[in-house]
Order: sequence, then structure tokens, then C-alpha cells
Amino acid sequence: MKINILNGDFDQKDAIEIITKFIDVKIKFQENKMQNSSNEEDLKMRENRIIKLQKDLYEARETILKKVGKISLQSVIELQ
Repeated sequence: MKINILNGDFDQKDAIEIITKFIDVKIKFQENKMQNSSNEEDLKMRENRIIKLQKDLYEARETILKKVGKISLQSVIELQ
């Protein structure tokens, strides 16, 4: 099953806002899991995941700001 979450063309500001909100949700999810965990290995994995998400967001913003015109965004959740 596939769930189409996002599919469209956006200006720079809106594309950055959408991506930022998506990544913020993922970061908050990891932070909430960290609060409920005492496993050092799990905490480190989640910390690294947050750092990667922050890096991805920075790179996405930089890429979007270099583009002229509309930005095409697609996001699909695929259940297997």
C-alpha cells in the first residue's frame, strides 16, 4: 500500500517550510523516544539520527535556495 503524502510544485519559501516541518516532526519523534529510553546504545543511535536529519535539512535548504522557479516535492509512504 502506498500513501501519497505530498506531490506538488512550490516556491522556495513554501518548499523550505514544508521540508522543515516534516523534519521537525521526525526530530521530535526521536527526542520523545530518547526521553523514554535508558539504553545507551539506543540513545546514541537516536542522537546520530537527529544530527543526520539536521544536516539533511541544512543541505535541502541550501539546494532549494540555489534553484530558480518552482520546486517539485514528492513524498510517499510505502507500507510493506
